[in-house]
Amino acid sequence: MFWNDLRKALVTAVLSFVMLASLGAAPLGAAESMGIRSSCWMSSSLSDDLVTVVRSPRRWTCGNRIYSLEGERTLLRFEIGPHDVLPQYLFSRRSALAAVHLLAIDRDGAMRQTSLSAGELRSALHGGYFKASLPGITRDTLQVVVAFDLPSHQMTLERAYLSPSDIALGPDLLRSLLLLAILAGMLSMPLIFNAAFYRILREPFVLWHSMLTVSLLLTILVSSGLAVILFDPPAMTLSWMTTVIFGLTVASGAMFTHSFIEPGRMHPRLRRALVYCAAWAMFLSTAHAAFPFVGRSIQSTVYTAAFAPVVVIFVLSVADALRRGSRAAKFQAIGYTPMILAGLVRLVTGVVPWLQSNDAMLLFYLGCACEVLLTTLGVADRFMTIKRQRDHARFEVDMLERLSERDALTGLLNRRAIERNFEKFRAEGYRTLALLDLDHFKATNDAHGHVVGDAVLKAVAEALQADPQVHAFRLGGEEFVLLVRGEDAQARAERRRQAIPSVVANAVPGLGRPVTASMGMTDASPNADAEFAELYEQADRLLYNAKLAGRNRTKIALVQGAKNGADLFFDTVA
Repeated sequence: MFWNDLRKALVTAVLSFVMLASLGAAPLGAAESMGIRSSCWMSSSLSDDLVTVVRSPRRWTCGNRIYSLEGERTLLRFEIGPHDVLPQYLFSRRSALAAVHLLAIDRDGAMRQTSLSAGELRSALHGGYFKASLPGITRDTLQVVVAFDLPSHQMTLERAYLSPSDIALGPDLLRSLLLLAILAGMLSMPLIFNAAFYRILREPFVLWHSMLTVSLLLTILVSSGLAVILFDPPAMTLSWMTTVIFGLTVASGAMFTHSFIEPGRMHPRLRRALVYCAAWAMFLSTAHAAFPFVGRSIQSTVYTAAFAPVVVIFVLSVADALRRGSRAAKFQAIGYTPMILAGLVRLVTGVVPWLQSNDAMLLFYLGCACEVLLTTLGVADRFMTIKRQRDHARFEVDMLERLSERDALTGLLNRRAIERNFEKFRAEGYRTLALLDLDHFKATNDAHGHVVGDAVLKAVAEALQADPQVHAFRLGGEEFVLLVRGEDAQARAERRRQAIPSVVANAVPGLGRPVTASMGMTDASPNADAEFAELYEQADRLLYNAKLAGRNRTKIALVQGAKNGADLFFDTVA
């Protein structure tokens, strides 16, 4: 029931997200497509005079959008047409840079300039973008030039555009934010399931799955407009946070796969490689976020390419697990497919020089939903599998324990059972202990053989008739113990002793003489705290007395453990 309900809920959630994604895809990129894009670009050094460089027409490259990060400063030129809506802001993708300079050039050659350091750049509602106010754009403005000092990623240049405003707080934005909020809510559900699973399973893959879910939630928060609405942190803060969280996502995904695939269902070297991949991803992301300008011109490309081995090892690991019959790998293979595709798009476009960088955010969001929800189904399935395995193991342990407390020949409880459970038996009212020993049993064995002797012992066990008021035990050889409760406990025990000859005679004919038993019986006072060894010793002494008195009789201590220490005895003779 639990499994079916969980599966229906998660499948419904995925379908809902896909439907909403189709409705909300357009507003996320609408502002960029309606903005003014750059027409020309150039590179220069930081020491060059900015105005002089801007007025050098031969240095501009137009009609070619394959930008270079070789120069310390990259300039983009935007043409303001007579019919264009006057822009007020520059928007571009967040990445590490030193400063942004904005120049408005009028038809008469007049210039107005604004400079902003990286720390002064604000985040835009358009997820993953920063914005900067342009200096006094009027109808006389012919061009806007934007200079980026030490840009660290091609996407900052490729995605730059001018727009009159940030995304309007209207139906389109609300629909997009609603989509992201629903996605965040969907990703929160596995955390609730994981909390319940971990209390039962105590398996590390549940914790890694929770960390993966949290990292994806943080990715959605910092890469969308939700962070701006909720916290409005500086753009560069969100930039390095995005890098570190991406590394955390890859690392937790690798560790989840490492611990989630069943033992023996993945090659040991691949399983170890996933641990190295997790450490490598965290090192890459942390180093790239902390030192973005070390190899600035090629650093983003090298950083992106460095994740290629991680993708290869992960694909090989899942493929190997599928080949070995892993049930968990089936969920991961399906759930990770959109995320792997998004990673491949980022990898290829980030490494191939003539392709524009593409972060495939919509595919990434879909991947978030599929990855977490499908792996949650996998965790639930694994939970049920492990639960079945543990229940089966517990059943086997219980069976072995019961077998270890049973005499193999007679089926009665053995000495181990009475010693381990005596406190419980006494608490349940079994205070009368009777110790029986068959008379001249060795002679029966010698005369008829051990096969007949074993049949006699089985018949004696049948005569002792365990029931809710009587527990019967075989201590070994021909020695038996009865634990009895109730006001007629002594009579119950005596009836069983006296039934032995007739039961044995019916079960094992031809013995020549009846098989009888002698018995010593003692009671523990309700107020006494007697141990089994103490009662057994008393019953054994009484049994010895019964043997000396002629056998086939019972010696009884009426009150054992009374406060005055007095013991009263009497005989019963068959």
